[in-house]
Amino acid sequence: QVQLVESGGGLVQVGGSLRLSCAASGRTFSRYAMGWFRQAPGKEREFVAAISRSGGFTSITDSAKGRFTISRDNAKNAMYLQMNSLKPEDTAVYYCAGGDYTSRVGSDYNYWGQGTQVTVSS
Repeated sequence: QVQLVESGGGLVQVGGSLRLSCAASGRTFSRYAMGWFRQAPGKEREFVAAISRSGGFTSITDSAKGRFTISRDNAKNAMYLQMNSLKPEDTAVYYCAGGDYTSRVGSDYNYWGQGTQVTVSS
């Protein structure tokens, strides 16, 4: 089992940047594909980004392409989401997740963090 803890959320103005981190503990982090999801108030959880075990493959949702970058450091048991050019519609609670394979589907992930709030003000 792996435990996940997100950090780095906060309040930022439109056009600003944030870097989210996901710290993992427990079993070997490199065994897991990882993903970022978000949920805005009144909306369903949605896929943001995913990265393979080695970090060699990544996937970004269309609305975040060119603005968000997902990465991981297996030596540090950590995953990151660099978010640039933030928009009000990026406001949500962001969750990191771990699973057996890289996927855009939340139910494919077995482990979840508690989430970190990102608020983009206009």
